[in-house]
Amino acid sequence: MKLQDLDIIVTSPPAPGWGGRYWILVKVTTDTGIIGWGECYAASIGPAAMRAVIEDVFARHMQGQSPEDIELMFRRVYSAGFTQRPDLTVMGAWSGLEIACWDILGKDRDRPVHALIGGRMNDRIRAYTYLYPQEGHQLPAFWADPDMAAEAACAMVAQGYTAVKFDPAGPYTMRGGHMPSLHDISLSVAFCAKIRAAVGDRADLLFGTHGQFSTAGAIRLGTAIAPYSPLWFEEPIPPDTPAELSKVAEAVHIPVAVGERLTTKHEFAAALQNGAEILQPALGRAGGIWEAKKIAAIAEVHNAQMAPHLYAGPIEWAANIQLAAAIPNILMAETIETPFHDALIKNSLTVENGYIPVPQAAGLGIEVDEALARAHPYTGDGLHLEMQADPIGYHDVNAFAGGAPVKA
Repeated sequence: MKLQDLDIIVTSPPAPGWGGRYWILVKVTTDTGIIGWGECYAASIGPAAMRAVIEDVFARHMQGQSPEDIELMFRRVYSAGFTQRPDLTVMGAWSGLEIACWDILGKDRDRPVHALIGGRMNDRIRAYTYLYPQEGHQLPAFWADPDMAAEAACAMVAQGYTAVKFDPAGPYTMRGGHMPSLHDISLSVAFCAKIRAAVGDRADLLFGTHGQFSTAGAIRLGTAIAPYSPLWFEEPIPPDTPAELSKVAEAVHIPVAVGERLTTKHEFAAALQNGAEILQPALGRAGGIWEAKKIAAIAEVHNAQMAPHLYAGPIEWAANIQLAAAIPNILMAETIETPFHDALIKNSLTVENGYIPVPQAAGLGIEVDEALARAHPYTGDGLHLEMQADPIGYHDVNAFAGGAPVKA
């Protein structure tokens, strides 16, 4: 069995667009007719340019190869062009294609992917969700309103969730780490206080940031919210300053979580060596399922846990769940529940009372609605996520308007 054909679908989730502006789905077909699906979570270049990167990686390093040869193909991609270092864009292309290889192998053997990477350790995976607006909540006011956030948290707890994430500390900017304003610190404290009062001990609070703070700024903010016992302080400083992470971890008594923007075991190892206690790989960027299994093993050595990140489509979610099923140090997995996410995989993954049952079907355990994906092409010119160019202000709250613009 050889990898033969590649098709790439760039689909745009309809309003409100949770999961980013677009999702890059790859469909790989073998010479025996087996189809595997993957998702590339790479956002540093536009989808047209990314399409060319994915096609090049496939044609240069994978086409005509057995889908079993994951390690060989990874080393080809990782070493291409005399590099042998993490390359976010190329690894994003490889990651989605690698996921598709595992889907093929599982379907060929009529086994779920987790059975091929160590077997089923976990029957169900604890889920967490971002706090999204509920009925009656207005945008963009929702993002800076602690009362609405508390209402959303209660709604999620009522659905069975035992962990909720929110990020009221202002937008990420291209300018690197900054000191949070007093307004943003006060708002962050208010969010934690209101949500904790609303949910009590029924749910963990997951405090998100996007790597936007200076080391001192992260310590200042983390110290302010620590009394509300968040389960984690997510990506408190920019990802290009891993050595500084240790200062935050030592000063703030909240577990530090990182990984959304990291790729390959090398970058995750550096995070662990500098105090990270929870790793959040996005499998469509981190190197795929096999590389993430290695990352989980390194985390085990550091007594750290895994919480796969999701701000993408449901194919990456399916890969996350297959990984989570096969590792002993899974903490939880991010979920995004929208009608479009569900429909795109024909409801083949679900959240039941706060947990994701591990699917037993072959491959990734999902069925992709290819026609639906093609019916929603992305036609814009933006990136999957974009950083603010202007500096933050110090006269008012710096509201973060979620991960995608409001769509009409």
